[in-house]
Amino acid sequence: MIDPSDSVPRLRVRALNEKSVDRDGEYVIYWMIANRRVEWNFSLQRAVEHAEYLGKPLLILEALRSGYRWASDRMHRFVLQGMADNRAAVAGTKVRYFAYVEPEQGAGSGLLERLSERACVIVTDDFPCFFLPRMLTSAAKRLPVLLEAVDSNGLLPMRATDRVFTTAYSFRRFLQKELPGYMLDLPEPNPLASAEIPEFGQLPRGLPQQWPEATDRILTANSDILAGLPIDHSVGPAVFDGGRSAALATLDRFLADRLDRYADERNQPENEAASGLSPYLHFGHVSAHEVFAKIVQRENWSPEYLAATVKGSREGWWGMSREAESFLDELITWRELGYNLCSKTDNYDRYESLPEWARTTMEEHAGDARPQVYSLEQLDAAETHDELWNAAQNQLVTEGRMHNYLRMLWGKKIYQWSKSPQDALKVLIELNNRYAVDGRNPNSYSGIFWCLGRYDRAWGPERPIFGKIRYMTSENTARKLNVKKYIKRYGRRTGVQKQLWD
Repeated sequence: MIDPSDSVPRLRVRALNEKSVDRDGEYVIYWMIANRRVEWNFSLQRAVEHAEYLGKPLLILEALRSGYRWASDRMHRFVLQGMADNRAAVAGTKVRYFAYVEPEQGAGSGLLERLSERACVIVTDDFPCFFLPRMLTSAAKRLPVLLEAVDSNGLLPMRATDRVFTTAYSFRRFLQKELPGYMLDLPEPNPLASAEIPEFGQLPRGLPQQWPEATDRILTANSDILAGLPIDHSVGPAVFDGGRSAALATLDRFLADRLDRYADERNQPENEAASGLSPYLHFGHVSAHEVFAKIVQRENWSPEYLAATVKGSREGWWGMSREAESFLDELITWRELGYNLCSKTDNYDRYESLPEWARTTMEEHAGDARPQVYSLEQLDAAETHDELWNAAQNQLVTEGRMHNYLRMLWGKKIYQWSKSPQDALKVLIELNNRYAVDGRNPNSYSGIFWCLGRYDRAWGPERPIFGKIRYMTSENTARKLNVKKYIKRYGRRTGVQKQLWD
């Protein structure tokens, strides 16, 4: 394997096949599949390294297939907006950006293989969830040159440990011991700015005719464009835009208006103190490293402020403000805890992956009478007796997001209203991944499975249906949080979703 300068930590680079670099090839390919940005991106940085070392041009391929599960106007629009931003960001550089959008299922088959015939090496993103790992395994076998996957997911490289952590506390203790050795290994903010590579020439003959490049009009992702694609049109776009520009605006708004309130108010549905960054982190429109760097800048922080002792506590270790430490615990501990599990297990989305104690207690109470049992269709339509739950479901369906605290209650109630935990998981995964823009992500699976005991402990007193699983009710939530305005706002579905994008 060629390591031209090793500016990308070796622990983040993984060879997916035993092929070699073809020095006689015509260009280097960066196959962008998860880190959908051209800044703060270890994958792109690695591809630039190869191109500089070999003296070859660089081609960025960002493709959007139509046949993935839960493909819809919502997900497509978000990604297409990101592709438009990426095309604009690459314009004026020597790099060739090729955006491809499948006009029908399977039309993109063979595109990467055709490009690889003249490639020196291919670099892609190492993302441990959804269909991407299977796609990379399959592609690696077919490609004639080396395929490298680069981990640009979080501050801790996924391969920094072989251990699967079962609680946030144990993972936090590990981070507090090991993260100082990695936290300052940040990607270059703009690896294309200083890239010393030749200008890209021509694509292989006939390729643009067989796989036409997406036009600027396609990347506008307006309603007419989406209507012509073979995806689910019943799930309309989210109420927020995708792409790099929207991600940075969301980050700036959070730092300016919300972070000061984050520690005390983020659980309040009516206060809007959450960051709103999870959809952009999921699709790679913003980097966790970049967000961390912004926090560091805001706090005027350096590693010398770290606590001398490791206690695994949520606050006090960083030596930052309370609100910054509260946010970093979510951004790093809880987010990367999910990446830890997904990168090391294949059954992260199955009932069998739950802790033994949780499966045992749920099975002991499998015969308990449920007060109500709702079908997937009833839950999808928010047709339950619970006003707060209905409001949360309506927010998910119409906006593409749900308040973080209410998502926990949402999941607990689905379990209570299902015939079995297996049925509950099917519904949770289906509704979350169909409607949440940040679904299909390690962190979203953490949230879903937490409702059934993952990363938690046994709780008492033992209750019907729940057994020793942590218990939540809408009544208690309404007593703890201000939800009247939230219920009034989302208590019924309106035409707002359609009006926002038509």
